[in-house]
Amino acid sequence: MNKLSRKIAVVVGGHGGIGGAIAERFAAEGATVYATSRRAESGEVELGAGRLRARRVDASDLTALAAFFEAVSSEAGRVDVLAVNVGISEFATLDVISEDHFDRTFDLNVRALLFAAKAATAIMPDGGSIVLVGSIADAIGTKGYGVYGATKAAVRSFARTWANELAPRSIRVNVVAPGPTDTAMMAAASDEVRETLTKLIPLGRMGRADEVASAALFLVSDQSSFITGAELPVDGGMAQV
Repeated sequence: MNKLSRKIAVVVGGHGGIGGAIAERFAAEGATVYATSRRAESGEVELGAGRLRARRVDASDLTALAAFFEAVSSEAGRVDVLAVNVGISEFATLDVISEDHFDRTFDLNVRALLFAAKAATAIMPDGGSIVLVGSIADAIGTKGYGVYGATKAAVRSFARTWANELAPRSIRVNVVAPGPTDTAMMAAASDEVRETLTKLIPLGRMGRADEVASAALFLVSDQSSFITGAELPVDGGMAQV
């Protein structure tokens, strides 16, 4: 059964890694998916029962982001499902954090996410659903990633507030919080870093992008119809036990 049949979905940051896996999974489940990325070439492909429409958009450019949602509104008339995956993670301890590092991280991880949600909910019918890609970093103090962790704590806070604000419209808002996940970003880390992280995970391995996509699908589908304002960790138990 296609869980998102005839749905219009937007995945902001939907190319490669976790975002790409979410976009592809939503399409395979029957949705017409508009997936944005700064790097992807615009195009369209059929995936399973749905379609994936890639659009080149820099989510940190709010003018471009607004134009993208206007285009989706014109073409599709609505957004039933929103997933926001945009984000960067850069190492910087308190003694070396710069204004540029802070602004760059918050602009993409928080500011872009906020205005994507604002634009999407303006054309989202009652009963829609939103999943924000957070991180277990919102609840643990990882050395050198204080700014990143703070942005993900902001994401978690937004989900709680928006779940309250949008409840009268029966729009649900939830967070999927990955732990270390085997993506291109993680592949760029040293073997030592990867080994250290893996030792902290009770299940003894890093997660896969498709596992995060499965959790995101659950949170936007009718299977989670009585869940809102929640965070679902997908971390192999790293921050749970």
